[in-house]
Amino acid sequence: METGKEIKILGGIVFFFLLAFFMPLDNVRFIEAVEATLDLTQWYAKEHVILCLLPAFFIAGVISVFVSQGSVLKYFGVNAKKWLAYSVAAVSGTILAVCSCTILPLFSGIHKRGAGLGPAIAFLYSGPAINILAIILTANILGFEMGVARVVGAVIFSVVIGISMSLIYSREEQDKALEQMNVITPPETRPMWQTSFHFFSLVLILVFANWGKPDTQSGLLFWIWVNKWYITSFFGLLLVYSLITILKIRWWWVIAGLVITGSSTFIGSGPLIPMITGIASLTVITLLSGGENREWTLSSWAFTKQIMPLLALGVIVAGFLLGSTHDSTQISGIIPSSWISDLVGGNSVFANFFASIVGAFMYFATLTEVPILQGLLAAGMGKGPALALLLAGPSLSLPNMLVIKSVIGMQKTLVYVSLVVVMATTSGIIYGSIF
Repeated sequence: METGKEIKILGGIVFFFLLAFFMPLDNVRFIEAVEATLDLTQWYAKEHVILCLLPAFFIAGVISVFVSQGSVLKYFGVNAKKWLAYSVAAVSGTILAVCSCTILPLFSGIHKRGAGLGPAIAFLYSGPAINILAIILTANILGFEMGVARVVGAVIFSVVIGISMSLIYSREEQDKALEQMNVITPPETRPMWQTSFHFFSLVLILVFANWGKPDTQSGLLFWIWVNKWYITSFFGLLLVYSLITILKIRWWWVIAGLVITGSSTFIGSGPLIPMITGIASLTVITLLSGGENREWTLSSWAFTKQIMPLLALGVIVAGFLLGSTHDSTQISGIIPSSWISDLVGGNSVFANFFASIVGAFMYFATLTEVPILQGLLAAGMGKGPALALLLAGPSLSLPNMLVIKSVIGMQKTLVYVSLVVVMATTSGIIYGSIF
């Protein structure tokens, strides 16, 4: 019998017993925190897992299986041209429009394929930070200068943080560079344009399926939002074409999956059932197809097993501590929201630092940070702390940190989070002193 293992089991039993025994069910603050936890968890499951994360896992699987190691090393590897690697990583958010959790499978995918730490971290930060919809919404609601400061800050952050991580861990990067110089990459199994076509079909499905409603009732962004499911369906048809002509899956299998998915739109009124049906159909036909196609789905499943439990734990903890803030919902966690608004007034170092810390740990879904900040500004939050929260919040969250730790380790995760917090604090102080 392993004594250490048995002690851990006993400790777990005692912990949960004491938790249940002393649970303060008569405390209003505790009950509200529990409600916030359940509300955020349910909303995350309904709005984020199916439409965001599941497509992202399949995209990560594409990177892991179909995108050659040579291509990743060429654009993101340690020996890649620095200006190219950081340029591609820094502007990725304008294409992806994802949140701090959806970027994780993609980050894990390129890291697994040999991307340098610096470019990979730049990609990790910029993906959620330079969301073009969020930038436009920030400029419209919080002011043009805030929108400009956010996009400029995010681009600079991604590059500076990436380069800083690369320099801090230069010894490891040098060892990786030597290893990659001796890597003999196998020849491409298909033309690069075909892999790109398949990859971007999935990316564009992800982007338009999660297109947020703009604050205006006219213009291109509103038109896209109104027609987003037609646009998503168009890219779904491109994916069908890719499955048949590029991945060489039997056409009648793919058409059967398409018919089943299309028929599911008559069940219910929302997009969740067709999305689930489409993902299930894709899973079945790729597994049956065998070879690389089967490996694609199995790789996607591997990312799911690694990431989903940590995200679920992070969402639960974040909801309990900091509350549930999505759409028009504002439920405080065990830490009262009034405390937060009281602590971020003015432009002191502490106010900016506290705003950065709260932003780093709190979970923001794409676009929700703007109305939340609007309310905080109305409650007396300073403009400097507001920018600090904008630069730290969308790219980080407690669920995000837990997954990053599983990919690059605790020490690198702490360094990365610290760099984000310090730079966000500094940027907030500078911005607040000017405006």
